[in-house]
Amino acid sequence: MDGTGDAENFGSGRANGSDGSDRSDHPGHREPHHASMNARLNWLRAGVLGGNDGIVSTASLVIGVAGATANSTAILIAGVAGMFAGALSMAAGEYVSVSTQRDTEVAALSRERRELAEEPDEELDELADMYRDRGLSPGLARKVAVELTAHDALRAHAEVELRLDSGELTNPWVAATASFLAFTVGALIPLLFITLSPAEWRVPTTFVAATGAISARLGRAPAGRAAVRSVLGGAVAMAVTFGIGSLVGTTTGL
Repeated sequence: MDGTGDAENFGSGRANGSDGSDRSDHPGHREPHHASMNARLNWLRAGVLGGNDGIVSTASLVIGVAGATANSTAILIAGVAGMFAGALSMAAGEYVSVSTQRDTEVAALSRERRELAEEPDEELDELADMYRDRGLSPGLARKVAVELTAHDALRAHAEVELRLDSGELTNPWVAATASFLAFTVGALIPLLFITLSPAEWRVPTTFVAATGAISARLGRAPAGRAAVRSVLGGAVAMAVTFGIGSLVGTTTGL
C-alpha cells in the first residue's frame, strides 16, 4: 500500500478524527475542537482571574471600611463603587492584554502569508520538514504537506509552525466581558454578606464567606497548593485592610 491513503487520512483528520485530534463531530467523541478549546481557555482564564479578584478586592475593601466605621451606608457605597471600578478595570486590562496578543497573532499570520506568496516552494519544503520531524516518513510527510497546502496553505503553516488557528484568533471582547462579569459576580459575595449580616458579625461572616468562596472555586483544580496560596493570600489581604481601616477609624474618630 502506498502512502496516498494515509496522507489523505492525515490531511482530513480534522474532519474524521483519524489522527487522534480532538474532534467532537466524530461519533461518540466528546473532546472539544482544538480551536474551540483555545477560545474557551481565553474566556475561562479571564473569568477565573476576574472572579478571584472580585472576591478578594471587594471583601478587603468592605472589611477595611467596616474596620473604620460601623455606618452600613458608607460600607455599601464603598463596596458598590469598588465592585464597578474593579470590574471595569479588569475588563479594560483584559481587553488591552488580549488585543496585544491578537495583534501579535495577526502580524505572524501576515508574515506567513507573505512568505507563502513570495517563496511557495521553500514554504512547502519547510512544511514537509516539520511533518517529518513529527515522526512521518519523508514520503508521507511530503504528501501530507502537498495536500494540506493545496487545501489551505496558510492554515496548515499556522497550525504546525505558529501553533495558531488562522480561523479563530483570540478575542479581546470575549476576555473583557468574561472578566467584567466574573469580577462582578465574585464581588457580590462579600458585598451581600457585609450588608446583610448583623453589625457585630459583619467582618467575621464576610471573611469566612470570601475565603470559602475562593476555596470552593478552586476546589476542582488539581493543584492544591495553588488553592491554598489563593485562600491564604485573600485572608492576609482582608486582615491587613481591616487593620488599616481600624487604625484610620481610630485616628480620625469615624
